[in-house]
Parts: sequence; C-alpha cells; structure tokens
Amino acid sequence: MKINRSNPSLERGLRGVLSFLLVSIIFLTSCKPEIHREYIMEPCPEDEKQSVATLKKQLQEDGFQTFDYVDEETGDTIIMQEYYIAFLKRGPNRTEDKKEADSLQALHMAHLGAMYEKGYADISGPFGDDQDVRGITIYNVPTLKMADSLANMDPMVQAGWLEIEVRPWWAGKGFPLR
Repeated sequence: MKINRSNPSLERGLRGVLSFLLVSIIFLTSCKPEIHREYIMEPCPEDEKQSVATLKKQLQEDGFQTFDYVDEETGDTIIMQEYYIAFLKRGPNRTEDKKEADSLQALHMAHLGAMYEKGYADISGPFGDDQDVRGITIYNVPTLKMADSLANMDPMVQAGWLEIEVRPWWAGKGFPLR
C-alpha cells in the first residue's frame, strides 16, 4: 500500500489503526486461554423417580407392609412404609474394663456400619443423655423377625452390654430428615 505523505491527517489515522491492531494482536496472544465447557444436563438414572404404583408394587413384592394416601395440600400420593426401630437399652453385663468397652464399641460400630452398607438400616445413633435407652437403629427390612435378628447380631447385645426392643414404625417412603 502506498502512503500519501502529503496528507498528514490520513497518515496519523493509519498509524492509529495499525497501533490499535498491533496492541489487539499482542493482547489476544498474551492472554491465557479460557476453557469453556458445555454440559448436557440429563437426569442421572438414580435421580429418576419411579412411579408411585411401581414403587408400591416393588415394596409389596419384597414383603414390605405399605399403605398410601393423597396429600391434600400437594395432591401427591404418599407411600407409607413399615420400618422397625430397635431401641438399644442398657444391658445387665456392663463392666468398668476400659479395654473391653473399647473393643465392644469398635465391634458395635462395625456392626451398625455393615447394617447401613447392606441396606438393612437407614439410620442409627445414640441418645444425648445417660438414660437406660442408649440409642436407636431404624431398620428398613420387611419383617419384625428380621429386624430383631439383625439387631441381636450386634456384638454389644451378644455380650449383654445392650438389650434390644424392636417396635414397628410407619414413615413416608423417601422423606429426608430435616
């Protein structure tokens, strides 16, 4: 391109454009590249809810006791399922031997962890006071006999440190703690 030096304002304009382009090129090439990702949001299979009828049928086929009702406020059908609460009570064979107590506590915690991992228990925990009822475990199993059997497998129960009382309890299926 031939620059006409007889027109100083045109020369200044071209210099300005060239300077702008040069600064833009330097700026664009010196910046760190940004990574932009696009996500396709599809529901995870575990997030997909099965129909109330399918869930109720499956629970009944697995031996669980259920009933349902329609929530007047939301219009949703709520499935109630029978669970079993094991009350862990202070047992007759308690000693002051710290080593024995620590060993039994570790075995007790392992048992409760296994019950949770296998899907038999949904929640366990001690009470915050020092009364005769020490804690609870909520069993998600189809029968009282099964809940009682699992609760009595606890090493602390077998050692006599705890006694078990299991009672049926109804709760809405899938409702979280708040």
